[in-house]
Amino acid sequence: MVHICLVEDDPIMGESLAHRFTLERLTCHWFQDARSALDAVKKEHYSVLISDIRLPDMDGESMFKSLIECGEPPPPTLFITGYGGIDQAVRLLKLGAQDYITKPFDLDLLLSKLRSLCPGLFPEKDEPPLELMLGISEPLQKIQRMLSNLGKHDVSILFTGESGVGKEYAARYLHDCSGDKGNQPFIATNCAAIPESLLETELFGHEKGAFTGAIHTRRGVFEQANNGTLFLDEIGDMPLSMQVKLLRAIQERSISRIGGEKMIPVNLRLISATNHDPVALVENGKFREDLFYRINVIHIHIPPLRERQEDILWFASKFMELCAREQGERRVLNHSGEQYLFDQPWKGNLRELKHCIQRACILSGQETIGASELDVYGVELTSTKEQAVADLKSYLEVCEQRRILQMLEKNKWRIGDTASTLGISRKSLWEKMKKFDISNRGH
Repeated sequence: MVHICLVEDDPIMGESLAHRFTLERLTCHWFQDARSALDAVKKEHYSVLISDIRLPDMDGESMFKSLIECGEPPPPTLFITGYGGIDQAVRLLKLGAQDYITKPFDLDLLLSKLRSLCPGLFPEKDEPPLELMLGISEPLQKIQRMLSNLGKHDVSILFTGESGVGKEYAARYLHDCSGDKGNQPFIATNCAAIPESLLETELFGHEKGAFTGAIHTRRGVFEQANNGTLFLDEIGDMPLSMQVKLLRAIQERSISRIGGEKMIPVNLRLISATNHDPVALVENGKFREDLFYRINVIHIHIPPLRERQEDILWFASKFMELCAREQGERRVLNHSGEQYLFDQPWKGNLRELKHCIQRACILSGQETIGASELDVYGVELTSTKEQAVADLKSYLEVCEQRRILQMLEKNKWRIGDTASTLGISRKSLWEKMKKFDISNRGH
């Protein structure tokens, strides 16, 4: 699939943009006139259209109107304009274009706009280590082997597990294992994040004029994922009224846009996910039983991070590698940092772990990351051990232990300096270190 249709008559600008897209591992068709681009868009399914407003044979507004009149919705479109063309750019936004950028512009700003416009457009080149494995624990290795085999079979799969365990990542891994289908679109949508009134449009799209504000035809995610994979996250939160329409689309392998009469065939792999117990949802009447059996041909449960501690340090090291690439500074965990990670309940699972590592890497000015850098909330009780603390005396001991450890690391384990910082004698510090079993082994 070609990612970008670029329409730019300026050879220097066009060559510069096309070269940058290539560096970003994006395929690009570059045209220097509007009519050639129009013919190409009618034949090729582009992820995004980028066009200068001023072109030699017709302006961008006329080209965009021609695309709309073709019947099929144009790809997401971003226009390039000079300062004097902003009024025309605003008119194009009203016609249905997604964004515009004013010359002169930084290429990074254009890429940022493209990332917002098409979140799945860019290859995940910043996370190559994570693409190879789902985890090193036996449960995740078992799931990975299963997904590798399932890639050859076009069956509906339901992932369950707590929020943040990596259900979408597993779905993407399965998509990549799917041979030719892996080269087709992977479209993900969160059913819980979309208001009920907009969910049908999100799934099935709408025709121009179907309702107030529908100024152009829009394809839903079913059409966008045609020949590829559609991932419906948090499907357990989908309203019952919408479940009926989803079931029909799955059974008939075709959809109808809102306001349309034509049935549009779709050929895709459906992957669903929920952080609820789907059986309990069915028993409580919150999820249709017939739909459950349709999406649950293969059920894969991803255990929470706290139940697979082998993965904690593995993922932490990968997240630190990503931060090092972004910031250009190496970071490593010391023993206290590793122990801190093991002690956390990780209710947010991988998502929470990643954010924790990112915060520490950004806020710390040191190469070594320890408990004090990871615990940006001071003495807030977040670990499983601390959650068990019931009385004030024990709580204060936890605070004291953490404070001593923080100051030891800050003073590079120099006992005299640490004692001075804490305002106690060296003897008192040694006694407290013995009491709390604090040592610099592994630091």
